[in-house]
Amino acid sequence: MTDDTPATGLTELYARRFLTTDVARPEKVARWHAKGRRTARENIADLVDQGSFVEYGRFITAAQERRRDLADLVVETPADGIVGGTATVAGKPCAVLSYDYLVMAGTQGMRGHRKSDRLIEVIGRMRLPAVFFTEGGGGRPGDTDIPLVSALDVGSFALWGELEGVVPRIAVVSGRCFAGNAVLAGSADLRVATPDANLGMAGPAMIAGGGLGSFAPEEIGPVKDQTANGVIDLIVDDEAAAVEAVRTILSYLEPPEVGGDAADQADLRTLLPDNDREAFDVRPVVEVLADIDSVTWLREAYAPELVTALARIDGIPVGVLANQSTHLAGAITSDASVKAADFLALCERWDLPVVSLVDTPGFMVGPEAERGGLVRHASRMVVAGAQLSTPLVGVILRRGYGLGAQAMLGGSTHRPLLTVAWPDAHLGPMGLEGAVRLSMAAELAEMPEAEREERVTALTEEYRKAASALNAARMLEIDDVIDPAETRAVIAATLRRSAPAGRR
Repeated sequence: MTDDTPATGLTELYARRFLTTDVARPEKVARWHAKGRRTARENIADLVDQGSFVEYGRFITAAQERRRDLADLVVETPADGIVGGTATVAGKPCAVLSYDYLVMAGTQGMRGHRKSDRLIEVIGRMRLPAVFFTEGGGGRPGDTDIPLVSALDVGSFALWGELEGVVPRIAVVSGRCFAGNAVLAGSADLRVATPDANLGMAGPAMIAGGGLGSFAPEEIGPVKDQTANGVIDLIVDDEAAAVEAVRTILSYLEPPEVGGDAADQADLRTLLPDNDREAFDVRPVVEVLADIDSVTWLREAYAPELVTALARIDGIPVGVLANQSTHLAGAITSDASVKAADFLALCERWDLPVVSLVDTPGFMVGPEAERGGLVRHASRMVVAGAQLSTPLVGVILRRGYGLGAQAMLGGSTHRPLLTVAWPDAHLGPMGLEGAVRLSMAAELAEMPEAEREERVTALTEEYRKAASALNAARMLEIDDVIDPAETRAVIAATLRRSAPAGRR
């Protein structure tokens, strides 16, 4: 044997390693590519830095030796349908896992669960951000080699859930994601999905088995439903775009950079309409404040009266919360309260400062709003803001009325590290005209209708002057009134001074 001839053990090693690769299954891969899809290993290779992936458990096979030949299992069930390990992304440590749909539809085998248990435990010990491609059909009933009755003692779900607040977790969903796979996606901090994704707590077989009817997989939890109800945080065009989105999200976890390019801040002076009753899209305000091309919008289709986004302001990663007056005048509904509370909790777990842009008439009110559990959900939003330990900066753009405005500011205008307002903003315990009608109800009731409305208009204008941002600042209810063009600089200066270096 010459020096360059591999030993017998190495020969077998490389042969077995080859069988775990996509190259060893060209027909399956070709059919998958024909559907416009990428394999688990292709998605991982696209995400992580080249040569950085340290794989765990690549040689395990499905636990089915009592019913299938070992040689068949080695070829047909590589890694038991789940690929995972540690790596770097843009030079930063990370963990990545992916179910492999080409192995028994990405179902969760018993050995695969042991691997995910092992990896999730390692992720917690190493404090690694984790990315999980969760596509798959849920638990696999065909494993025979491991004695079990219910398999309810599987640890993956609890172990993955325990990582909340310990490490950031991002799930990527493309194609069918049912049962246990969907639980792993739902338990992550954020979910990125492609248009062909379906998420459900059960797939077609389980639904039919429960006597609930026969449904095609595409009918169960389609993207149009799961974006409208807030399950999916970010929808992207395809798997390549999903990987790029994950890279962007991971970048928000990095320490602040020194500066960043932005649009002309003088543009902020003209983005709001002159008529303060006219609705406007708040997203351009966010984009001008933020560094160029740094904004990632989250849950856009869910509770659109409230905008949430991740961004950078002068190089500082932040979470942005903003009222959207183009929907319900920016009133905070039950869904918006849930959206806000979830987002504030995410920023707390990820140690992201929050910038809150306020333009709201307050919480939505009325019997119909209360039927949706508004009291509980609105209070949850207040609690989430009050519990923030990350820096909070509030900017009242136009209207800051009632408890809704307080909730946007962590419960009080004095709760943020800094609360400022733009010059034409107004603050009050409720909408100005409503306050007039309520406080002057007896007097107005005695007036003829024509005089009554004239009186309401006049009194509302008086209230408007009293409720001006400058008057609120005179009483120190807010910290300052600023030129809109100063907003970015004021936010950045406050956040840079808010915590010592190395906070993260």
